[in-house]
Amino acid sequence: MQRVIGLFALSMLLVGLSGCSYLFYPHAKDFAEQAKDVNHVQTLINLTNMMEASAKAAKGGKGYDQALNDLHNQFHAFDDRLCCVEKATREQPAYALAVTHNKELWAIFKRLWKFKEDQPQRDQHLELFATEVRELRETLQMLK
Repeated sequence: MQRVIGLFALSMLLVGLSGCSYLFYPHAKDFAEQAKDVNHVQTLINLTNMMEASAKAAKGGKGYDQALNDLHNQFHAFDDRLCCVEKATREQPAYALAVTHNKELWAIFKRLWKFKEDQPQRDQHLELFATEVRELRETLQMLK
């Protein structure tokens, strides 16, 4: 029994350290590569541009369609890359605000996921998500 528990703990540690988003959302890595820039903050800004475009494309849809799938993966890519910025950048007050925006986006996305089959709630949450992404982008611009 101890062996099973130890093996489980080790596997959870490996999944946690490897960035589980890429394990469960492999396309997130593709979007992160597309958005990649020498400047980590610019990579984040590129991802916000992609998320906003996907949120607009997902309007009028229903269920887990391609646009919502793209948004989902882009959001995971953004979340993974947010912690990868330089230490000096993480110490700025604007970074703390960006983290707060990210937490707000998670709350909105969870509601969006709940209403992905129901119109007009889906579109309302997509609009709210896009608005929050624009505010996040403005905050990231302060970090440049």
